[in-house]
Amino acid sequence: MTDAPISEPKLKHFPVPFFAVVMGMMGLTLALHTAADVYPVLAMVSEVFMWGGIAAFLVISMFYIAKFMTYRTAIYAEWNHPVRLAFFPAISISLLLIATALMSSFPDAARGIWIIGAALQAVLTLAVISGWISHRSFEVGQLTPAWFIPAVGNVVAPVAGAPLGYVELSWLFFSTGLVFWVVLLTLVFNRLIFHNPIPGKLYPTLVILIAPPAVAFLAYVNLTGDIDPFARILLNSGYVFAALMVIQIPNFAKLPFALPWWALSFPVAALTIASFRFAALAGSQAHVVIGTCILVVLCAIMAGLIYRTAVAIIRNEICVPE
Repeated sequence: MTDAPISEPKLKHFPVPFFAVVMGMMGLTLALHTAADVYPVLAMVSEVFMWGGIAAFLVISMFYIAKFMTYRTAIYAEWNHPVRLAFFPAISISLLLIATALMSSFPDAARGIWIIGAALQAVLTLAVISGWISHRSFEVGQLTPAWFIPAVGNVVAPVAGAPLGYVELSWLFFSTGLVFWVVLLTLVFNRLIFHNPIPGKLYPTLVILIAPPAVAFLAYVNLTGDIDPFARILLNSGYVFAALMVIQIPNFAKLPFALPWWALSFPVAALTIASFRFAALAGSQAHVVIGTCILVVLCAIMAGLIYRTAVAIIRNEICVPE
């Protein structure tokens, strides 16, 4: 009898940003898989994280479905939240990343998951953008780099979509993601330069700036099969944003842990993958070194995030009212 009052509020406040954990896990999986071309021992480690990421997706989905069945109004409140609204496409991005990870070993399963993920991504992109431009107005202070997530999801789709044979559909997703990345990048920098700083709890979402150009590079080279000047612009844009984030480390160090810290994981993983991919296509040993250094940072970030999340769960600091 005593468990119900404890478990029910926890379930009610189970947040959709939890799917960022899956994005981080699958990002690490793909980073290790790509690095395994240089360091073969990482192939087995990648396999472990892949199944761990899939298990995390299933568990988080189970809790979120239970929340939908029990506390539907709480999900409506998340959908109407100016920040959490952008995290809903993390569900479809997670499916697309799982499909990408499964593609080499389980192509049939990857194809089915990719179709579901791509369809959900299309629906969520249109729904989120419709929410942005609806009669409801947003304040400038509500804009954060988390708004990039719907756009990033679209450029994730071609990473597996092109090799699976959905080339024209992949170009559609790529075009959508690229256009909205440019639009949102302008809006976000306007907010960062001319308005109040991002609140401390959401400050780690700045790292999301790295993800769109890094993932767009991967999608673009999968669609074109080559490295041209535009591909180089995308990759080097990712490096520029990464350098800006390194400068922010002293500010990050002052912040307490919260779930938005998982925003660090996928962008760094995307830049790792992009670096190793460029190294393989261009025969650049320098990019092998760069990719290796970023991979080490990624592993340290993931170890820290997993540890701090476990501690926060034990201390009942997760799934609490804002």
